[in-house]
Amino acid sequence: MPGETLWEIARAEVERRGAGSRDGGPDSGEKTVFFLGSKGGGKTTIILRCLDRDEPPKPTLALEYTYGRRAKGHNVPKDLAHFWELGGGTSLLDLISIAITSESVRGLPGSSPPCPLPRTLSVVLVLDLSKPNDLWVTMESLLQATRSHVDRVRAKLGKTNSKAASEMRQKVWSHLQKDHPDRELIDPFPIPLVIIGSKYDVFQDFDSEKRKVICRTLRFSAHHHGASLLFTSKSEGLLLKIRGAINQLAFGIDKSKSVCMDQNKPLFIPAGSDSLSQIGPPPIPDGDLGKLRVQTPLELWKKVYERHFPPQSTSTLKDTRDPARDPQYAESEVDEMRAQKDQELDQYKSGSSKSWKQMDLDP
Repeated sequence: MPGETLWEIARAEVERRGAGSRDGGPDSGEKTVFFLGSKGGGKTTIILRCLDRDEPPKPTLALEYTYGRRAKGHNVPKDLAHFWELGGGTSLLDLISIAITSESVRGLPGSSPPCPLPRTLSVVLVLDLSKPNDLWVTMESLLQATRSHVDRVRAKLGKTNSKAASEMRQKVWSHLQKDHPDRELIDPFPIPLVIIGSKYDVFQDFDSEKRKVICRTLRFSAHHHGASLLFTSKSEGLLLKIRGAINQLAFGIDKSKSVCMDQNKPLFIPAGSDSLSQIGPPPIPDGDLGKLRVQTPLELWKKVYERHFPPQSTSTLKDTRDPARDPQYAESEVDEMRAQKDQELDQYKSGSSKSWKQMDLDP
């Protein structure tokens, strides 16, 4: 309109695009995808493949960030996706709060003030199928820590915008049909969740009964959390399917309609596609089922799974919270100097303690 300044025109255009996105039009907003999971499970490889980056993956030290852009059409602003990756398996849970913030979940429909670039947050949990004894404890630790933090963020959001927090709670049910037979029996994760079983090339050589237990357990856990479950390996075909699923989270690209529930093939089960009747009961004799003291179906599946695959001892799974002491980052010269400084520090503490004890203080 005549008389409008350049800034007023730009602001109106941004608000127009934001309104289009909130009204169900093309999503020109930002999305955040948070990767976490088994140590050495292949998270970095998946991210690089999704971003078409032809470079060898490097071990993730702690928490790493990268981003990707993708255009949807001519003269249309590129979508921006933020990728966070938590390294160290279950040893660095405190860093979850850096990637998952009220900022990363802002811009929900009805939020006030409205955000011109809506953001949606999703989580990708990568589990190493070649290490079944570590699988449940890794999954449980990471999902519990992430859920607890998201709940805190949502509670904080509710204090300033109860409508947005309520819509966030309702959104987690969007993938599940209202007439789904298990709707009253599941506890969906508070944000979109994808569980990826990696190293399928190793897993497929397992005994068939072992594969059956692992597949059914992961299917139950994914269904219970309202998550998608996908298996992958270094196979180009499987990586392309994973790439499509991640791009749907990151850029809103249409998701695949394919489904595979055959335990003899790589699983590909979108959220809401499975059911308890298809998964079947926990793999345990009926006579033993009644002997297990549990309060929830999830606890029951955990007990049964750990009968088949006992978790490793706590000493084996002990968290390495200090990356400087992690063997994979060993540097002889640096480590020798560190040991010398630690020794000097101990001597200083000991000397200081003696000095205080010998000091004659006036009453």
